[in-house]
Amino acid sequence: MHSPHDPYVRVRDAREHNLKGVDVDVPRDVVAVFTGVSGSGKSSLAFGTVYAEAQRRYFESVAPYARRLIHQVGAPKVGEITGLPPAVSLQQRRAAPTSRSSVGTVTNLSNSLRMLFSRAGDYPPGAERLDSDAFSPNTAAGACPECHGLGRVHRTTEELLVPDPALSIRDGAIAAWPGAWQGKNLRDVLDALGHDVDRPWRELPAAEREWILFTDEQPVVTVHPVRDAGRIQRPYQGTYTSARRYVMKTFSDSRSATLRAKAERFLASAPCPVCGGGRLRPESLAVTVGGRTIAELAALPLTELAGLLPADGETAKVLTGDLVSRITPVVELGLGYLSLDRSTPTLSAGELQRLRLATQLRSGLFGVVYVLDEPSAGLHPADTEALLTVLARLKAAGNSVFVVEHHLEVMRGADWIVDVGPLAGEHGGRVLYSGPVAGLAEVAGSATARHLFDRSPAPARRVRTPRGRVTVGPVSRHNLRGVRAEFPLGVLTAVTGVSGSGKSTLVGEITGDLPGVGRLVSVDHRPIGRTPRSNLATYTGLFDVVRKVFAATDEARERGYGVGRFSFNVPGGRCETCQGEGFVSVELLFLPSTYAPCPDCGGARYNPGTLEVAYRGRNIAGVLDLTVEEAAEFFADTPAVARSLAALLDVGLGYLRLGQPATELSGGEAQRIKLASELQRGRRSHTLYLLDEPTTGLHPADVEVLMRQLHGLVDAGHTVVVVEHDMSVVAGADHVIDLGPGGGDAGGRIVAAGPPGEVARASGSATAPYLERALDGGTRR
Repeated sequence: MHSPHDPYVRVRDAREHNLKGVDVDVPRDVVAVFTGVSGSGKSSLAFGTVYAEAQRRYFESVAPYARRLIHQVGAPKVGEITGLPPAVSLQQRRAAPTSRSSVGTVTNLSNSLRMLFSRAGDYPPGAERLDSDAFSPNTAAGACPECHGLGRVHRTTEELLVPDPALSIRDGAIAAWPGAWQGKNLRDVLDALGHDVDRPWRELPAAEREWILFTDEQPVVTVHPVRDAGRIQRPYQGTYTSARRYVMKTFSDSRSATLRAKAERFLASAPCPVCGGGRLRPESLAVTVGGRTIAELAALPLTELAGLLPADGETAKVLTGDLVSRITPVVELGLGYLSLDRSTPTLSAGELQRLRLATQLRSGLFGVVYVLDEPSAGLHPADTEALLTVLARLKAAGNSVFVVEHHLEVMRGADWIVDVGPLAGEHGGRVLYSGPVAGLAEVAGSATARHLFDRSPAPARRVRTPRGRVTVGPVSRHNLRGVRAEFPLGVLTAVTGVSGSGKSTLVGEITGDLPGVGRLVSVDHRPIGRTPRSNLATYTGLFDVVRKVFAATDEARERGYGVGRFSFNVPGGRCETCQGEGFVSVELLFLPSTYAPCPDCGGARYNPGTLEVAYRGRNIAGVLDLTVEEAAEFFADTPAVARSLAALLDVGLGYLRLGQPATELSGGEAQRIKLASELQRGRRSHTLYLLDEPTTGLHPADVEVLMRQLHGLVDAGHTVVVVEHDMSVVAGADHVIDLGPGGGDAGGRIVAAGPPGEVARASGSATAPYLERALDGGTRR
């Protein structure tokens, strides 16, 4: 029996996912890195076992009603874990935040600033004190009634709605109207109302044009449609909707991103005329602190804001002290250039991750295990040093820090390393080493050791000669001010710079209609689906072929089963309890809903009749359970399936299961699946590939595999542009565009551009010293 004050977290017989009965001891009060190639089982050990067990024990203490549901979700597959303190998880949330989410809401700084204005603000004479809610644009008490707290209003004009006034209404003058029947209906209604729909728009009287486009009236009229000869023409009651009303309703209410994007093309955004962009009611904007409104203070960089807060009066002193103590860790992590009102969707993944870390640092928890999911993701090597300082401070405050990580510098800065492998999926799931970092050098067969202790220079590579250039800009957006950039064609270009320097903004300006681009493919980290219904097989299209294979079996033909029978998305062959998801949503009181295996099909997705049909001894659920590697062998003689699987193997995803739900995939995995889908289409005419940090979440061994594919695309005549922090990738590029020198207002310009060797010698570049070290064989990542 271990002492309750056991200095180790001891895991025995962990079998979660691909873990093979793992036993491991990890000391408490250290920074411990869990590493290994993608899919080796490190996250299953750190998150799926250690953190999940800590959560299960916490839930044991909550109400029996919630506890019953937690048991249904399932405890981790582990013999026992001893010496386990309470745990806090900081995973990479990849869901896109809303435009109302900001730096202030993520860090809780907005709450403190609102309290300062409520309790210690300067009010106009005779004005009554306002509650802190009155200073939030996200509440009914505070939001400006005109723009509903957004600070901007969307308006439309005749020029936007009717781009070509030479056309008649029948010929489509009102471009904002929908197509197909709905557009024809609106034209027929106007005709029935007595308007001339065949006359050029510009010849219609101004008052008539104004009414057609902007009226709020919705008259109902009998329409006698003119259709093809021989078809029955029944009159119907048609309702008129003006172009503005249609556009505004589509933009605000439509669930279709495509329709909303189309509607947005006919809208112009402008600061709200009532609040001037301040987002608040007039009475809230009348209150000041230090002579400034809350909107003005929220627009300042955090470093400047900290120096302007008042220290007069007891209340102001206490509230200011709280604000400054919350701002300090954010500034320490290199984010002092951000303002509280900066919208979260405009932040890079690295900025968002560090904001959440800063909030944890301020929480002052003691004696817990922090389980962090790749906190270095999206960080420039210069920012990684600040991250190591933060991890050391969490440890110094009396906590244990368990980090799932691929970054070599984070590994070198750790006290302890747990290396899982040796390979991915079925070929992984074992702990190769658990101990101080230096000891890993002796472990044969460790992919991590090979990269961690390798000091050889980057292999010399001949820089390719460009076949032309694509010019972007001048770009003035976010922190870019009139920036022009040239991207060479037929080579691999790496765009570098510290977080917030403007890399993604610049690359986002490359569009398919620029001269020289040709076909444009953007491969990002967005999920390939948001529910377990979407998976690897459905996204790549290989499942369509697999279903045809099953429908062609003798058993399926005898039973009259067509291709649709083997789809879990339509009634017929699927399990109706879970409607083919394999999971049911479990609603937890006071907790986010979660998924549990379907009680009827056990996660198989299909009904018993469908599962009785086999192909080479496996039913359709058994095929979905195969890994890509196993499936490549199973379908070796089915060319259409083999081609898709070969593309997935080429980008290092052999360990994923065909039916792996999209909800279980990391952003890096989603990005490589998209790349594989693109690769399997075969080589077309010149294509420009844009990849935003493709190595995020990849072990250095997997980075080598990915880069072979990207260089292969360039060798085949295509162009590849990557936004990248991994210096081993940058060192192997043909051309580098380095932005900076800092983030936010301190960045936004091109510091250096040219071959890697040239950029490594550039003065004033935050990237140069790290790139030089990678080229010389120092730190690669």
